[in-house]
Amino acid sequence: MNAPVRIDLKDPSSFPSRRVEAWKYTDLYRWLRETPPASPEGAVEPGGPFAALGGEELTFVNGRCDGFAGIVAEGEGLTPVRLRFVSTAEGAGHQARVTIDVKPGASLTLLESYEGPARGYVSNISLDITVGEGARLTRVIVAEDAADAIGISQAHITLAHGATLHQSAFTAGGKLQRLETQVEHPGHGAFVRLDAAYALHDARHADLTSVVDHQGPDGRTSQLTKGVVHDTARGVFQGKIIVERGADGTDARMGHHALILSERGEIDAKPELIIYADDVQCAHGNTVGSLDQNALFYMQQRGIPFEEARALLTHAFLMEVVDRVEHEGAREVVREWLTARL
Repeated sequence: MNAPVRIDLKDPSSFPSRRVEAWKYTDLYRWLRETPPASPEGAVEPGGPFAALGGEELTFVNGRCDGFAGIVAEGEGLTPVRLRFVSTAEGAGHQARVTIDVKPGASLTLLESYEGPARGYVSNISLDITVGEGARLTRVIVAEDAADAIGISQAHITLAHGATLHQSAFTAGGKLQRLETQVEHPGHGAFVRLDAAYALHDARHADLTSVVDHQGPDGRTSQLTKGVVHDTARGVFQGKIIVERGADGTDARMGHHALILSERGEIDAKPELIIYADDVQCAHGNTVGSLDQNALFYMQQRGIPFEEARALLTHAFLMEVVDRVEHEGAREVVREWLTARL
């Protein structure tokens, strides 16, 4: 698997531009050409989108979490871990690196949120995650950066044989936002589900990029992403599934479907399958369009105003992704969170 671009806010030479193929739709160098002022320490009250679900809360404020030494999950995790990244520094930059280790046979539900009450910040988060043999990680993400802020999250996830990863990401974007996931898939009974949905207004930008590298036989991947853009917003989907030599028996499916609900909205989609093995079942699909005019007409004929009809159809379109969230409490939180941003 090609090494991802590692961004260091202290090193402007690490800021990718559109000349870097994987970043051509999300040109960081256009908006950030020098190291931003360092964010000061900050504090926030406990809470966040998933607060009502309980569990342990770990909060990074402006890239800092006192005493944090990583997350280690052993045994069956009955309560979730709520991981919050909160930006409260105006016009400043911060970064953090987080390690998460799900031990063999263990399970972890990680409820992750990116919150931007401040303005004009730059947030750069890196996560290194390992999921041991037979272990299970459920990762549910909601992200909403400030309209004039830059938010980057890059996760590198390594799975062992028989491991399971269920990831669902939901975003409302930012000035420039990228949620990137790189997965080393060993095959050998491991299963990956990568789902995402984006709902973007105004001039917001969200980039959902993923690479799943199947390195051994008999692995499965299922990926579904849906999005809606309004006004002059821009949605980016880049999904790549690689099947290496010897990864026979791989079953990998990818779908991206999006709606443009304005004349100046933009969606850039780049689904890729790179297959070096035989005896595999792989497929990808991509559609970008507008709402079904016949359905809109049908609903209006039955007395539903146009705006309400459009909202109902948009809601139904995105809820397919929400319904795939297995954690019941998180699913309902995400449903309300996403509905409020339509």
